[in-house]
Amino acid sequence: MSKEQELILKRALERERAARKLAEKILEDKSAELFSLTRQLKVSNKKLERLVQEKTSELKGVFENIVDAYVVIDLLGNVLKMNVAAENLLGYSLDNDIDINLSKLVHKEEVENVSEAFKILYDNGAITDFNVRILTKTGKQKLVHINASIIYDAENNPIAAQGIVRDITKEKEAQEQLIESENRLATLVSNLDSGLLLESEDRKIALTNKKFCDLFGIPVPPEALIGQDCSNAAEETKSLFKDPENFVLGIEELLENRVIILGDELIMASGKILERDYIPIFVDKEYKGHLWAYRDVTLTKRYRKSLEAQREKYSNIIANMNLGLLEVNNDDEILMVNQRFEQMSGYLEHELLGKKGAEILLKKSAQQILLEANNERIKGKSNSYEVTAITKSGEERTWLISGAPNFNINGEVIGSIGVHLDITEMKNLEKQKEVLLRQLEKSNDELQEYAHVVSHDLKSPLRSIYALVDWIKEDNLGKFNEETQHNLTLIENTLEKMEKLISDVLSYSSIFSAEEIEDKVNLNTVVKDICDILFIPKHIEIKIKTKLPTIKANGIRMQQLFQNLISNAVRYNNKEKGLIEIDFENKEKEYLFRITDNGMGIKKEYHDKIFQMFQSLTDEKDSSGIGLSIVKKIVTANGGSIWLESKEGEGTTFYFTLKKQ
Repeated sequence: MSKEQELILKRALERERAARKLAEKILEDKSAELFSLTRQLKVSNKKLERLVQEKTSELKGVFENIVDAYVVIDLLGNVLKMNVAAENLLGYSLDNDIDINLSKLVHKEEVENVSEAFKILYDNGAITDFNVRILTKTGKQKLVHINASIIYDAENNPIAAQGIVRDITKEKEAQEQLIESENRLATLVSNLDSGLLLESEDRKIALTNKKFCDLFGIPVPPEALIGQDCSNAAEETKSLFKDPENFVLGIEELLENRVIILGDELIMASGKILERDYIPIFVDKEYKGHLWAYRDVTLTKRYRKSLEAQREKYSNIIANMNLGLLEVNNDDEILMVNQRFEQMSGYLEHELLGKKGAEILLKKSAQQILLEANNERIKGKSNSYEVTAITKSGEERTWLISGAPNFNINGEVIGSIGVHLDITEMKNLEKQKEVLLRQLEKSNDELQEYAHVVSHDLKSPLRSIYALVDWIKEDNLGKFNEETQHNLTLIENTLEKMEKLISDVLSYSSIFSAEEIEDKVNLNTVVKDICDILFIPKHIEIKIKTKLPTIKANGIRMQQLFQNLISNAVRYNNKEKGLIEIDFENKEKEYLFRITDNGMGIKKEYHDKIFQMFQSLTDEKDSSGIGLSIVKKIVTANGGSIWLESKEGEGTTFYFTLKKQ
């Protein structure tokens, strides 16, 4: 008998003695049932001992020829035998470790699964393809695949179990990684912005995605298309395309040639533009199918065409615009000029390229201005400035330059682009304008003086006539008949009207004739003072709907403005209960005022005329037709505008704006 056989026998005898002692102890402490179980165990162990003796040589041969881990256990889970592969797998050795039990090897979360598997093994005599997590001696977790069977004695009683244990940890990890990779690939394919269709060599659909179904209006999920035959697909779908016959011929040609084609453009009947890729698939030079990829490039194509059109348009604009365009690098060396710049400078493009712009084009006094501007542009800032340029013919011209930094794709300043406008004539006109303004100012002063003189000279004879009429009436009191008396009254009324007209003309001409003094004006106070000055009948109510603002303006002009509008609203109100409302809105750059009355209203045809001088809607002697002209002049001078809305018989609303300062 070999040492290995003696060792197996010795261990079996030791376990038998240990079992006997255990049974004796249980017999002392437990019931008769436990004693019976011990006797059965004793019998089983004896049988196992005999079996080990009988099969020792046979097991040795088996162990030598099994590459995978091979383990023999008794029915209590104690390990009786392991080959070298099992020892390497588990980390245990029967020479160095005692009491190696299944409970030590099984992961705690797998205990229930192992119990069920052991029951199947016991009942059926074998179990196959059982996967379970185990723990090695060092505590490392592994996943193993087990095929096991029961060992029976001569009487066909189960006495032990044997199994082949294969480590599938890495295989499982690889499988999980493969599944994860497949899932990622499936997700990627599903969410691609391209419609994919993979066909096998016999034109059966192997793969597609939702984008493909969306592009061609296929009302089923991609999975439902797997296995479908595409042999007649081109013929069935050709109506979707603008050129159906060429679409079919194109498909047939691609399938026949089996050459990669990328970016093939297709136009659908709906106007949608697709790009198609055809990729044949070969494995070891054997054709295995092909992949179609479709992309909707409608927006891209239209954008590209639009971009090309815009580029052409702006190229033409740049070439023909009345602005000189100049591009320079950071050293002020000229890189590009347009046609207009050539005309402005008198130089041709080849005469300027590579030259320093400041040295060849500007006066010495202007070169420092350009240098400072270029320094700002290197910092990424834009600016505008005027310079005196010298043309090729030596003529001095004034140019307005608007420059901006030129960046590369990395955001670095690589130079600047300047837009040049020749403002020489404009500067000359400005000088002429200044001369004209001085002349106009002088003329206005003279006209103002003339207006005062004329006003005084006209008023004097009017007052004399008025006095003479009054004397005639006094001297002939009671002597004139009624008709004569009426005629004298008409003369007096006409004289009064003429005097008021002269005063209003003088007032209109004197508006803003001298330097205006502006201050903060509280318009609520202005309106209150006007209501105190004017005669407001008891049946008319003046209401300020929203508290008016305090603005920066000339107080006298604001009083003239509101007084004319309010007095007109009072004068032309024919209602038993009159109402005048004053309101305003605070806008971003201006104030918008509204003065609304419920008076007699103004016909549409008079809406523009009433702002002209000497235009009055009535023949009242107090109305000269200049009041609203004064209003418009004040509003315009304050950067605003005035208009009205009116309905005859219902009332009028005057709107006017005053610019914020």
